Amino acid sequence: MRETTRVQVADGVHLVHGSDTNWVVLSEGDAVTLVDCGYPGDRELLLRTLSELGHAPEAVVAVLVTHAHNDHIGSAEYLNRVHGTPVYLHEAEVPHARREFLDQVAVGQVLRNAWRPGVLPWAVHALRSGGTADVRVTAPEPLPGASGPLDLPGRPVPVHTPGHTAGHCAYALPGHGIVMTGDALVTGHPTSRSEGPQLLPVMFDKDRERALESLGVIANTAGDIVLPGHGPVHHGPVADAVSRARELAARAA
Repeated sequence: MRETTRVQVADGVHLVHGSDTNWVVLSEGDAVTLVDCGYPGDRELLLRTLSELGHAPEAVVAVLVTHAHNDHIGSAEYLNRVHGTPVYLHEAEVPHARREFLDQVAVGQVLRNAWRPGVLPWAVHALRSGGTADVRVTAPEPLPGASGPLDLPGRPVPVHTPGHTAGHCAYALPGHGIVMTGDALVTGHPTSRSEGPQLLPVMFDKDRERALESLGVIANTAGDIVLPGHGPVHHGPVADAVSRARELAARAA
């Protein structure tokens, strides 16, 4: 495991870089909230990083999901089935997690974009890591609580950010000035030649217009640390990160 796989961002907050996707470990004493959990192929790394932080899988009180793509829910059903860990998502994302439908980039879209730098290597990695595996969550649950901080380790605050998927949800940690943005705002991706805050390439978004609108919601979190679903930690005002992502999106349009 490379030295930078696990990054401590604040007390009780660790960002873990999986094979291509990040997840976050929020710790309070012996209890843990996981925000996302990588590809199915990342499971060994997921369990290892929990162990290195002093936590058994049974310590995971809940898995919070930003959205139900395979590279973010790869071990959610495993944790629920083996350890009884509840899996929470925005209510609009619950049927997606059950695979009543699948809002994920199609093979045809990938093939049409295969000429772009990085797309084919990314696609090969995604297939090998379980990107097309059946990882549906049998009993996903809507986020507990109407609004405000969740009664879970870390006290994350859900922030609905649709566009990448209809029920995409970021999670803020106001006390730390942190926002976990999932795929609503990333800082890098194997299929992108840009570095720093940005939207994913358009083929990955269900609704690009709503994804752009959700950047404003993220800017309003008023944090100064971004923990993205892909790419490194970003330090600096979230509003500035959003501005840069908008500029890059406008250039690509």
